[in-house]
Amino acid sequence: MTSSSRRVRAVAVQPRWHATDFVTADAFRHWMRAQLEEARPHLAPDRPNLVVLTELNGLPLVLRGGGWALRVRTFERVALALFVARLPRTLPVLLRERVSPIRALQLAGIDANTALYLRTCRDLAREYGVYLCCGSAPMPRYTRRGDHLTRTPGLLTNQTVLLDPQGDLIGVTDKIHLTPDEQGGGVDLTPGDPRELRVFPTPAGDLGVAISLDAFRPDVIGSLEAQGCTVLLQPDANGSPWTAREGLPPDPANLRDQPVAWLESSWQVTSTTRIRYAVNPMVVGNLLDLTFDGQSGITGPHEEAPRPRSYVMTDPRPGFLALTPWVEDGPPEQLRRTGQLLAAGSGHPRENAYRTDTLCADLTLPPTTLTPPAPTPHEDALRALLREEIRPPSRAPWAALALLLLPLLLLVRRNR
Repeated sequence: MTSSSRRVRAVAVQPRWHATDFVTADAFRHWMRAQLEEARPHLAPDRPNLVVLTELNGLPLVLRGGGWALRVRTFERVALALFVARLPRTLPVLLRERVSPIRALQLAGIDANTALYLRTCRDLAREYGVYLCCGSAPMPRYTRRGDHLTRTPGLLTNQTVLLDPQGDLIGVTDKIHLTPDEQGGGVDLTPGDPRELRVFPTPAGDLGVAISLDAFRPDVIGSLEAQGCTVLLQPDANGSPWTAREGLPPDPANLRDQPVAWLESSWQVTSTTRIRYAVNPMVVGNLLDLTFDGQSGITGPHEEAPRPRSYVMTDPRPGFLALTPWVEDGPPEQLRRTGQLLAAGSGHPRENAYRTDTLCADLTLPPTTLTPPAPTPHEDALRALLREEIRPPSRAPWAALALLLLPLLLLVRRNR
């Protein structure tokens, strides 16, 4: 370490989520705060602290106010029940913006949920005095119009928001490469534009974001590397048993054990590129009938992490500064069986008994030479929202129109 080097403490939180964490604003705030409380003992008093949360930790806010619907048990059925129950709000969005029912359901409550998500993260960044990678959430694209926001119709991307210790916005990154579950057959998100990828210089590092699958993709990593990224942030939510076989896009026929595939993200990035460090937190837990599992890690130069270790089902190797152990170790077939027992709907006593964890590592970084990128109109809008300078969009008076249109639509359908 030279006299001009910077020291940063990176913290990755691996939480477990439940559907009930999202049915009220207070429950969501409590769940998010619990993660910062887990990080608190790892925060350094003498250097910037960078806390990284997990992918899609704002997605289940679509359940807010719909706790009654959880009894139907599957995410698809819950979404259908909520769409119907909220028809005065969802139907106008579906008709006006020409989107799918699942996207209409999300957009119908997106302004209030986005405000809750951002303000919760802002308050936590301020209270704990950290640079906060909020995770990611489905959010629209906003533009500021005077003292209020306007929303781009129909657009809903998986966005990561970065905040400084004062709770001010550093920047926003969209996920570019969507998994099948995020596309039209799933939660139906909009892919981001790779031309909008940027690196954000901060006292906690020159930060680049590659949400989950993006960290596997050479176009994303190449762009961030070329722009001078020194710390890659990879928020993750792996929606299947960790020890199962999976084929990742764009080659879904190439089935591999998931831990083997995961070596092609953060670990490979810091082993083969000029990006020095990567932080990859993963959420665990069964969300209704959906299974999420993984091993969080912080990777870096091999000379700083010489101890051989790796994900289960892979050979030990240098390069992991910190790594969450899986729930057990053993032969591959045993681990695959354990993954099935943990999964949603197994009915086994070990169902949902995933491991939570908090990792930390000290990063040694060169002085930044980068200039902060110019903010986008969307970032200007979110910054103003976080500062309470403007208010979220008000709900248009479509509810009454929807109620008037519904009998007409049913009549037309009956007469076909």
